Amino acid sequence: MRKFWGLTLQMGIVQKPSIASYWSKKSTQTTPIFPATMSRDRYLLLLRYLHYNDNANALPRDHPDHDRLYKLRPLLDHLMARFEELYTPGQNLSVDESLLLYKGRLVFKQYLPSKRARYGIKLYKLCESSSGYMYRFRVYTGKDSQLAPPDCPPALSTTEKIVWDLAYPLFGKGYCIYTDNFYTGVPLYKFLYSNGTGACGTIRSNRKGFPTKQFGKQKRGETSALRCGELLAVKYTDKKDVHLLTTIHNECTSAVHVRWRDSPIMKPLCVQDYNRYMGGVDKSDQMLVPYLASRKAYVWYKKLAVHLIQMSMLNAFILYQATHARRITFLKFQESVIESLLCPEENAPIVEEVEDVIRLRDRHFPGYIPPTEKRVTPCKRCRVCARQGRRKESRLHCPDCPSKPGLCVPDCFKIYHTVTHY
Repeated sequence: MRKFWGLTLQMGIVQKPSIASYWSKKSTQTTPIFPATMSRDRYLLLLRYLHYNDNANALPRDHPDHDRLYKLRPLLDHLMARFEELYTPGQNLSVDESLLLYKGRLVFKQYLPSKRARYGIKLYKLCESSSGYMYRFRVYTGKDSQLAPPDCPPALSTTEKIVWDLAYPLFGKGYCIYTDNFYTGVPLYKFLYSNGTGACGTIRSNRKGFPTKQFGKQKRGETSALRCGELLAVKYTDKKDVHLLTTIHNECTSAVHVRWRDSPIMKPLCVQDYNRYMGGVDKSDQMLVPYLASRKAYVWYKKLAVHLIQMSMLNAFILYQATHARRITFLKFQESVIESLLCPEENAPIVEEVEDVIRLRDRHFPGYIPPTEKRVTPCKRCRVCARQGRRKESRLHCPDCPSKPGLCVPDCFKIYHTVTHY
């Protein structure tokens, strides 16, 4: 399975239109590491029977405790625990949603026109703002799924419960959570503050408890602020009105230099920090985009599993960067991990390019296949006949070729050692 995952991750670096094309022998498409590691049929067989849970123990859909993520539950729980255990994030984190492209039939498939994928599986993520490290995550399984985080106040809305569920292990440690207007609410921020966690984010002007009517009309560049206890409501006008709610800032503004303006503009500190720290989830998604290894034909849980394994790779890269002074790129890090997974052994198949050179240029003489413990007169399937769709076995092979292929003498033996692509 190490080699299987090594090849799967390698598909994210070397992207081709189909799985079969990775085993192509055409000179313009060949990727020798794939056939040298395992055959195409073996890879597809492993992919076909890849499971993460015992389907025999799954509860029926009409059962009240039915888990829509049952197929991936052990993997999800293991990764979540390891992500939390291995890294202590910085003070500033952001909560946002990510969309994994999937257009197949799925009851909790989402349509988000603002995302690049538009259709797919939605994940809620809590990421470190500076590095993009994914500390916690939650897969959306439908609006009818009951979300019950530990010690969650019943007054919170569904979207506010998502933030609580992702952030509750960090309560009381002085962290600052940044959210966008989809999650920000007055009750949530009050409860976060009472649990020793600061928060800042944009908020919709019609949210319950937000003093929209107390703000007057403003010109571009103007700022208004209203405080109620620990909560600070801010209205800042740029091209349009921006409303923010924060428990970690005051009313101060500072000058910001913009390239296309001669003079600096005054911006609230909460707006500046929001722009600086809200992009943790987007940063992690952007780093993975060039290396997506999941295929269009994958069933949903296999596609999600590959995505989570790649997120684990990204988290491992961030851990490496945090503990090593030597800087390397994410690509180089992936290549190093993949090489350690594939780790060719002494008896690994010879890379096909080397085989072709020996097959076409050296002198070859047929010989009988030596006896084995099980058979005195063993046979091999003829390599040439197999390519032509005929099943024919031969007592003879070519001992001079690295793979020692079985061949019919004399016709197939001659064809194999004179035709370029075989």
